[in-house]
Order: sequence, then structure tokens, then C-alpha cells
Amino acid sequence: MRTAAKDTLAMEVAPASVRLVKILFIGDIVGEPGRRAVKHLVPRLRDRYNITVVIANGENSAGGNGITPDTAAEIFAAGVDVMTTGDHLWDQKEVNQLLDEEIRIVRPANYPRGTPGQGSMLLQKNGCAPVGVINVQGRTFMPSLENPFLAVQAEVDRLKPHASVIFVDIHAEATSEKIALGRMLDGHVTAVVGTHTHVQTADEQIFPGGTAFLCDAGFTGPHTSVLGREIEPVIRRFLTCQPQRFSVAKEDIRLQGALIEVDGATGRAISIVRISEPLKPV
Repeated sequence: MRTAAKDTLAMEVAPASVRLVKILFIGDIVGEPGRRAVKHLVPRLRDRYNITVVIANGENSAGGNGITPDTAAEIFAAGVDVMTTGDHLWDQKEVNQLLDEEIRIVRPANYPRGTPGQGSMLLQKNGCAPVGVINVQGRTFMPSLENPFLAVQAEVDRLKPHASVIFVDIHAEATSEKIALGRMLDGHVTAVVGTHTHVQTADEQIFPGGTAFLCDAGFTGPHTSVLGREIEPVIRRFLTCQPQRFSVAKEDIRLQGALIEVDGATGRAISIVRISEPLKPV
């Protein structure tokens, strides 16, 4: 069972005087190639940019669909501090046990009350201001859940007394839904970054209220592909309208996401930069 409060991760007490927080957010990790990229590239990126906190979306990390205790452990061992998820969270049968026992994972907060897991958490690391992490899932062209706009407001209100730095992963298909949620939260959270489409967008910006925004962080895995899958079966599916097996591709592995610099005292973003780091063959 959990060894800490279900909705709070308390690792070590952080000094309130620490101001600069650097957050690396990693877009959807796809299969073994994505996990390999995280394993090799996260330590390098941590050193290069002096990163404080690493957050990653891991919903596709187990064979391209879902997440398991073993794949989660591999990702955390590579240096990821918190993992967000999305609509593929339930694709592996072991996930309920994982959500019950692993306090470093958040699932969309707009699932119905009583769903296993937690929709937000508070990360406290020594030498870092407390960081709140929230995960919500969109509803446009997605499975029907409760209203993410209402759910995220409730989570922000709950975390705000404990953390000035709050990061939101909006796992959604429609750009309009992601942008609208980011605009609604401008000035109330540190960053809103989208996941799910696996296509990195070029709209990184800081809104007037100090909230960093990126519509989609892209994905971490093989990019000679169709969204991380082998190309030919996807083309056959479009040509024939018949089911195909979409295996995870293997080539041009990249870690994609965003690097966000934050004033830890105010929670306002200072900068946001897209990351697309290749994993060079050994």
C-alpha cells in the first residue's frame, strides 16, 4: 500500500528561499525505444541544463500501450521524478496495482470519484520549491470523462496553498481545448503543456499572466514512424480499412518535450524552450 498520503508526494523538505526551478517535461514515452531514450538522455540533460524536476508522460511506455510496474520502475530509475498519463493508462492489467502503490504517478483528475490513483500530487525535493503536478484529459474526440476545466480548477485550488509552482499536463486531441484550458489557467499555474497527439507544436510561449504554454510536447521514441508505430501497417490500415498490428518502430529515436525555467517564489514562468534531443547510436 502507499507509504504516504494518497494525493501528496513528500520526499524531502525544500528550503523556501530557493527561487529558480528548471522543469524538464518529456512528451509521451513510446515503448522500449522511448524508455531507452529516457535512460540515456535524461541524465545528460539534467547535467547540461541543471534541471531541478523531471516530469514525463508515460501512458504509452509499455509496448506502446499502457504502463506496467516494471516499465514505470525503469523510467523512475532513469531520473524521472513524476509520471503523468492519459487515455491509454488502462491498457495493461497491472495498472490498478501500480496506481495503488506508486505515489509518483498521476492519472487524469477528471475520472469519476473512486477511480484508482490520484489526479494531482505535490513534489518536494531538497533544494527545490514545492512543485504541484496536475493531469487532466480532454473530451473532444476523446473518451467521455468529467469536465476537465472544472476538475483542474479544483486541483489548482487544493494545491495552491502548498505550492507556488504548479505544472499541468492536458492530455487531449483538440488544440482548441488545450489552448482554452491554458488561457483559463493563465496567472494561476506555472505551465500548461499538452500531450497525446505525438506531434510537437511550435507555439511555445508565456501568456500575459506568467503561465508557460505549449500545445503539444511531441513524443519520445522512434520518429521514422507514424506517431511511433511502423509505417507500412498504418498505411495499409488507411488503404484497406482493415485491422492491422501496429508494432513500435525502431529508428530515429528522439526525446521530445519542453524545458521551463520558473521563479520558484512567484510560480511565474521565465522561459519555455522546446526540446528534441536525438539518441545517437552507440
